[in-house]
Amino acid sequence: MSFHDIVQQSKKTFVLAGKTYFYYDLNELDKAGIAKLDRLPYSIRILLENMVRTYDQGIVEEDHVLALARWETQQKDLHEIPFMPSRVILQDFTGVPAVVDLAAIRSAVARAGGDPGKIHPLLPVDLVIDHSVQVDVFGTAEAFEENVKREFQRNGERYVLLKWAQKAFQNFRVVPPGTGIVHQVNLEFLAKVVQTREKEGLEFAFPDTLIGTDSHTTMINGLGVLGWGVGGIEAEAVILGQPYFMPIPEVIGVRLIGTLPEGATATDLVLTITHILRKYGVVGRFVEYFGPGLDTLALPDRATVANMSPEYGATMGFFPVDEETLRYLTNTNRPKELVQLVDQYCRLQRLFRSSDAPEPDYTDVIEINLGEIEPVLAGPRNPEEKIPLRNIKERYEEEKNIYRQTKPRNSQGPVKVSVHGKTSTIDDGFVAIAAITSCTNTSNPSVMIGAGLLAKKAVEHGLSVPAHVKTSLAPGSRVVTEYLESSGLLPYLEKIGFYVVGYGCTTCIGNSGPLPEPVAEAVKKHDLIACAVLSGNRNFEGRVHPLVRFNFLGSPLLVVAYALAGRFDVDLFHDPIGYGSEGKPVYLRDIWPAQEEVQKALHSALSPELFEQKYGDVFRGPEPWQHLRAPESVLYDWDPHSTYIQEPPFFKDFPLTPPGISNIVNARILALFGDRITTDHISPAGAIPVDSPAGKYLVDHGVKPFEFNSFGSRRGNHEVMMRGTFGNIRIRNKLTPDREGGWTIYWPEKRVMTIYDAAMNYMKQGTPLVVIAGKQYGTGSSRDWAAKGTALLGVRAVLAESFERIHRSNLVGMGVLPLQFLPGESSESHGIRGHEIISIHGLEGELQPRQRVKVKVFDPETDTTKEFEVLCRLDTHVEIEYVKHGGILQYVLRKFLHDKD
Repeated sequence: MSFHDIVQQSKKTFVLAGKTYFYYDLNELDKAGIAKLDRLPYSIRILLENMVRTYDQGIVEEDHVLALARWETQQKDLHEIPFMPSRVILQDFTGVPAVVDLAAIRSAVARAGGDPGKIHPLLPVDLVIDHSVQVDVFGTAEAFEENVKREFQRNGERYVLLKWAQKAFQNFRVVPPGTGIVHQVNLEFLAKVVQTREKEGLEFAFPDTLIGTDSHTTMINGLGVLGWGVGGIEAEAVILGQPYFMPIPEVIGVRLIGTLPEGATATDLVLTITHILRKYGVVGRFVEYFGPGLDTLALPDRATVANMSPEYGATMGFFPVDEETLRYLTNTNRPKELVQLVDQYCRLQRLFRSSDAPEPDYTDVIEINLGEIEPVLAGPRNPEEKIPLRNIKERYEEEKNIYRQTKPRNSQGPVKVSVHGKTSTIDDGFVAIAAITSCTNTSNPSVMIGAGLLAKKAVEHGLSVPAHVKTSLAPGSRVVTEYLESSGLLPYLEKIGFYVVGYGCTTCIGNSGPLPEPVAEAVKKHDLIACAVLSGNRNFEGRVHPLVRFNFLGSPLLVVAYALAGRFDVDLFHDPIGYGSEGKPVYLRDIWPAQEEVQKALHSALSPELFEQKYGDVFRGPEPWQHLRAPESVLYDWDPHSTYIQEPPFFKDFPLTPPGISNIVNARILALFGDRITTDHISPAGAIPVDSPAGKYLVDHGVKPFEFNSFGSRRGNHEVMMRGTFGNIRIRNKLTPDREGGWTIYWPEKRVMTIYDAAMNYMKQGTPLVVIAGKQYGTGSSRDWAAKGTALLGVRAVLAESFERIHRSNLVGMGVLPLQFLPGESSESHGIRGHEIISIHGLEGELQPRQRVKVKVFDPETDTTKEFEVLCRLDTHVEIEYVKHGGILQYVLRKFLHDKD
């Protein structure tokens, strides 16, 4: 029997509630000897179904299916497979530039004489507006309304663009602001686990799969949905019908055993897993959880662990569908018919995990005992820097001493500040920001209820939060507020300052808003070390707030605890957290809620009716959204005076012939970096400094500093974003070791200037540029502007010791070559100091995936040249084609224009 016949034979039906569904039965591959289904990881089975189902669409070939079906525990081959997700999810920071690019493609098609009205998403796209609300007002009952009001004042132009897109494009929905965080909305409402779609009059059932433009798209893996974050550039190509090409992944199995002990939370678990897996090395791999410990984890706990896959470096962290999945779907008010469909379909396809099912084979297995998890935080600058709670004071003192060795204080002793009429004393290590924020934890009722119970006990013991702490509560959905209210816990959180400030990412994305002016002035004047504690997933340098030096991640309970303590130089295991109304010491153990208390409160507060009420009119939005008026036109009307939305230059003067790949000759080094340069370093998301190139651009265009908004909110304007590239206030370029921030040396004049200004000078001369870095280059969010800005500055290649997965793909998507030092080699081993002239040969001709190319380094000071080989990280033939076209969107646009002819 031919492979084609096997695929046709696998098309079967099942009946549910009197309705007939068609599906592609994976068991037929098992019967034909093509795949040993029980030995395959569940995540690979879902990919395999995707291959079989799309086999007849002219994209997937027999070799693709066979290569995946014969996946083995030590899969090393770089077989590339085309993945066709069933949907795409966006958030507004990455979604606005995606919409801008789609609008620009329509404009380019119109200029080329084509029909721009044919440019539509070819699969369902949901955009959730969650990244734009900022914590301007806090600590009052009016905080939410006031912050929403300011959000619309700042972002009206961006929101009009999105309303235009909702009307102009088919298959495009927008979840309005004030609803929740994209990943939590996806988990609680959008995701179906099993999708159905009509094809040629037949109703097909298949696994719910997706890609998203936020790296934490992986949160949905906790629900058994296959999906991960990609760059906005790649997502746009998929939206326009291009498959997502990927190497067949290795799958690391994480066997969970035991049960979480009293006092430990899902946050402690995920921070521990992040530490373990980042140390092990799972970049570019799938992680799949299995073992008896899985049966003890509630689905929100699984989602918490899946959410932080980017922090431990994995493509995703997958939890197969099981009884807990069905229970969660029921509890979140999914239709009964859908729950039954998920149950029946997944059992038919051997996608349903049960405790007696055979364990799949994995590339490698790591065992984690849940019983050994203890309360932890992570910091002060990376999410994998796990610190047991009992060691926090010691670790803080170590970090403080290291910092003070390089930057002694300009004054000594504590400082008194008055905030809102209350006097507070601050010193090095004070807590400036305490934020319950981020999808990682606000999606988890157990830690949110736990934080409420801790607040209740703190109030009952007479504790309060010092005035200098900026407190905020940003729930991931309106359901959270509802169950905190119905449990009677929200008033206690409010009593100590944790009022709802908005429904969005807020502090975790850098939208922490200004510190109270007296606190900000004291930090600047006395050079204080300010600290933040947040229940987020990212704590990179400069991300949370420009004035905050150390940032720690922890559970919502520990956020409340450190807010009450007001400082980090305290041992919460042994020292009092504060003193009650009668002056008696109160310890953390006195107010920490027991698991039984948490579960009791959860049981009484949560119900499917809550989800029905809060998601019943999810697309309606608040009144300001309803009153926004957007034009109804095929083409977007670009406003040349806008400082928010500009037509990007990628498709202007667009040549129909691809430029190809040429050798890089006589390039200068724009920047020479060390390890762990994050996408936050490359493309900041927070405040725009007035004296930065981006700030000067805005001032020149009549924008007052208080109207700057953030880099993230201005992602629709390439002029702002390219000026902010490599502009993070904490980035360190080895070319200017005495300066922190986006500085470099412009070599023709040997003059220090901003990276942007130097790049523009090089561009005028026609000088190509390269960036050189260490390990884990591009760690962090799936930030497309980190690659777009790099390309617009004239950087032809980035040479690093290793790349984070999404950023490497983004560079490829923008036509920038990712080059990798061979193992054991680095800029240091080759003696590169930054003044050299770089040439890269071997790029022309028939380039192959992961081919070695030659780097020539000329030292003008010694008039000598050295040569060495590096790995060209174009990992697939398709990526080579993308770079030949100058980028993935250019490839798609030429394909569309060619097809119209």
